Amino acid sequence: MQKKQLAGLLIASGIGVGAHAQNSVTLYGLIDQGLTYTSNVRGHSNWEIMSGEAQGSRWGLKGSEDLGGGMQALFVLENGFDASSGRLMEGGRMFGRQAYVGLSKNGVGSLTFGRQYDSLVEFLGPLTANGNWGGFMFDHPYGNDNTDNFFRLDNAVQFNSANWSGFQLSTTYAFSNSAGQFSKNNAQSVGAGYSNGPLTIGVGYLNVNDPGANTVGAVTTDDAGFLASRQTVYGAGVSYQIGQSTLGFVYTHTDLKDPTSFQFISGSIVPPGQTLSSLKFDNFEVNATYYATPALLLGAMYYYTQGKLDASASDSKLHWQMVGLIADYNLSKRTDVYVAGTYMKVNGNSGTALDNAYMTAADDSSSGREQVMARVGLRHKF
Repeated sequence: MQKKQLAGLLIASGIGVGAHAQNSVTLYGLIDQGLTYTSNVRGHSNWEIMSGEAQGSRWGLKGSEDLGGGMQALFVLENGFDASSGRLMEGGRMFGRQAYVGLSKNGVGSLTFGRQYDSLVEFLGPLTANGNWGGFMFDHPYGNDNTDNFFRLDNAVQFNSANWSGFQLSTTYAFSNSAGQFSKNNAQSVGAGYSNGPLTIGVGYLNVNDPGANTVGAVTTDDAGFLASRQTVYGAGVSYQIGQSTLGFVYTHTDLKDPTSFQFISGSIVPPGQTLSSLKFDNFEVNATYYATPALLLGAMYYYTQGKLDASASDSKLHWQMVGLIADYNLSKRTDVYVAGTYMKVNGNSGTALDNAYMTAADDSSSGREQVMARVGLRHKF
């Protein structure tokens, strides 16, 4: 959209735009829509028209103002929506994907305030299949490491450095916003990345105290997947480009203290008659992409995840494996079609709903140890 067209749209929408601001505001977005098949959802197969599986459907506004001396004011407002129904996503928030304002300085970096991504999303997510070219169907079990941007951080203050010869770092603190409970549902995250030619490296750390404990903290009740007294994640990843191919490896570790539930499945994650003191995940992923032609991307991934449940009466281990494939063809610079498929298998016996396969893109768990998903999608960016 041309800038003067955008200015007209904003004025028609009742948003005031000054002469300088109209030159700095950008409207952007994408719509990802397609047909998805799931082999087993609580014992039944399912065909659905689903939005936002490879990338969440969204629209947003971003802009900046030159303050002089290398300083800028900046903002991002990004809405997530379900293209199948028109509903708001992210718990019905108007700008649930991102909403922040801040200042930046050339050669130093930016300081921003609002609803933002953590360092795992920024530095490790792009090195995974689920956080890059695959989407939710390729997610690690239960989105446990947040590399898929499963949740955001509210009330966050974040510093992102400038690019210093390929090196960048980020640090984030998200407030609890609860009087007398400073550490109740707050979060801390740090990360760094390095990119030079064909090599990209990323590391990240996230700690959330009492995720989902209330509606005003860092990870609110309607945003959290796991409810627990603490969720700690750390990891590292690397990718290397060789000609038309890119090879990647990512490792993440997630430690949930005193988990009580995972909100998006119907079964319990706690063994019957017991309490669960910790639930740990170790995720190992290898992935590869290859441009068969300038317009055709082929992608493949495999991950192995080991889980450990520490319960009051007994401990148990689970093992998840997933294979995923995608073929993505660009009809133009802004429009592509893709075909994707994933297969998950779970081994082990914890006596809980975790024994059944569950992909975070599915409506619910399988009634057994395996689950298959397939999708044909159309994506348009603007």
